Amino acid sequence: AERAFAADTREHGFRDGFLAWVAPDGFTFHPRPGPERPRLEALPDGAAPGPPLFWWPQFAGASRSGDLGFTSGGANIPVRYFTVWQRQPDGGWKWIYDGGPPLQGLLPGSDSDPVVRLPAATAAAGSAEAALAQLAPLEAWIANGCAEDAAAARMAHLADEALVAGSAMPSFPGRDHQAAELARQPARQSVRPLGGIASRAGDLAFTWGEVRWTDGAAPRWGHYARIWQDRREGWRIVADILLEAPVPPPPPAPAQAAT
Repeated sequence: AERAFAADTREHGFRDGFLAWVAPDGFTFHPRPGPERPRLEALPDGAAPGPPLFWWPQFAGASRSGDLGFTSGGANIPVRYFTVWQRQPDGGWKWIYDGGPPLQGLLPGSDSDPVVRLPAATAAAGSAEAALAQLAPLEAWIANGCAEDAAAARMAHLADEALVAGSAMPSFPGRDHQAAELARQPARQSVRPLGGIASRAGDLAFTWGEVRWTDGAAPRWGHYARIWQDRREGWRIVADILLEAPVPPPPPAPAQAAT
């Protein structure tokens, strides 16, 4: 599906290629989470000037129930893309989230490289609702920990083969890259979980939220996009992506009462 999505975009242009593959409820951060289909439909017809956009998968995983998955890889522009996929009622796949952090240069690799495939989950919560209920306290624990040490809070839940990305430097799945990438990201972060989607089997979940930090005295903000997988030893993060917003941060949202 990812390769067909990329091929359609290269052939038909950004607008039509993305419209062909976005789910009815697909969203992006622009800068806050919002539906992507209306934004795409408002774009002018025709291909944008310059070489056609093209990308390829390097890391991918899916749920045991075959209804939720993710892909990440490189492109012919300096970005590490990250896409979350959901199977539709007609049996086809559409993306429900698409984005990725910009890089200083092109991500090494090519379309001919093999795709690193996430092994199947070794446990499952049994339903999407059960999975999200189990993940809620873990997301809250990470959010609290990020206020003091964002790297340690996330490292405590990262799988060995997890991908961590978000800085302008390239990183790849695996322990060798995780610590280096986390060290390049803000040391302290104010994190607010916003939502989540899980597979029917309850073994794979996509969560996202808002992140704020300071760069010197300058306030910064953006979002995280995260994939969790259930295992015998508990839930583990298999992809953790930080996405900085390109505009100044708005006022913080008011605190919500506990329910």
